[in-house]
Amino acid sequence: MIKGMTVVESVVDGGDFARLKSLFAALGFEAGKGWKDATGEGAAFLAPVGNVEFVTGRMPAVPRILVEVTQLDHVHAAVTRWAEDAPKPHLSHEDVPEVAVPVVSPVAATHWNSRSFSLTVGSLEVGFWQSENPLHGAVNAVEGELSAEGMKFAVITTRWNTVITDRLLQGALDCLLRSGATMANIEVVRVPGAWEIPNAARTIAEAGKVDAIVTLGCLLRGETAHYEAIYNEVSRGIGQSQQDTGVPHAFGVLTCETLEQALDRAGLKAGNKGFEAASAAIEMVNLNRKLKGDN
Repeated sequence: MIKGMTVVESVVDGGDFARLKSLFAALGFEAGKGWKDATGEGAAFLAPVGNVEFVTGRMPAVPRILVEVTQLDHVHAAVTRWAEDAPKPHLSHEDVPEVAVPVVSPVAATHWNSRSFSLTVGSLEVGFWQSENPLHGAVNAVEGELSAEGMKFAVITTRWNTVITDRLLQGALDCLLRSGATMANIEVVRVPGAWEIPNAARTIAEAGKVDAIVTLGCLLRGETAHYEAIYNEVSRGIGQSQQDTGVPHAFGVLTCETLEQALDRAGLKAGNKGFEAASAAIEMVNLNRKLKGDN
């Protein structure tokens, strides 16, 4: 069974060797088992994933060592600082620099949908690159789609703090209808306050008439002396109902310090949490159907 792969590169200058060790350690490589004897010294650095690539014809114009990274610009800045701190060369009696000057190329786009730069120290060249494809390296996973066509939903909202919850309700309905649901398949249920949400959610879930439930409410610390006690019981009750019935419950109950914060989260500045909760409900229905083999 294949366990790993090692690329061995020669570094002529001992000073370059030491500085490269410090650079790769600073960049986050895991230190492997090194060695040292009368003939030389080796330092190993481990990466989570390794690849070997074979080519025919013309070799691609890339360094033999390619390091894939995230946040390429930050890595480039770190490597540039390292190169600038490297000892400056002085000339020997033959006017030849005794120490190789590290050279860091600018970050540039490649023809293979990525950006890259290279570090050259003497005869050694190391390339650093980052893919511009957002799906590059993505793990295959079972996920739900955002299609609500044919699904039935219950949206529970409160009469308390309606200046907030009506905005959340509007956002939730907007998401459901945009995603293919119909008003005929959406039941809006109003309860007095957040405390009553779990009871209504449990009753609806046990009736088995909807695919998912969206819970909307708003708790303001400044208006409720027992704020934490109510929030803990509401969140526990909604979660328990979901676990016991198997019906997805999307959590859209705001817990805010002030009315201003709640308004921001109900569509003023920080998006609409009602819309987000409805989106999560749709995705979970799709996901559950896939996991159960219904799709």
